[in-house]
Amino acid sequence: MPTEALTNEVRLLRFLAQDMTQAELGQRVGLTRQTIAVIEQGRYSPSLEMAFRIADVFGKRLDEVFHWNPGGTAPEQGR
Repeated sequence: MPTEALTNEVRLLRFLAQDMTQAELGQRVGLTRQTIAVIEQGRYSPSLEMAFRIADVFGKRLDEVFHWNPGGTAPEQGR
């Protein structure tokens, strides 16, 4: 079974943004709460445009929110 290569910090960033809900984030970027949930779980990769929109909500660069890990390796520490 292949491991996921795209990981993200969406859940952490929502928490740091005064406990923003999945529904609130979804409304701001044009997605459903359910879609935000599966993105956070790593079960769905957003389009590039949507990934930029999500990063923009938190005032972050794309690579601060989403991490590409070829071969499913763990992300580097300290990112």
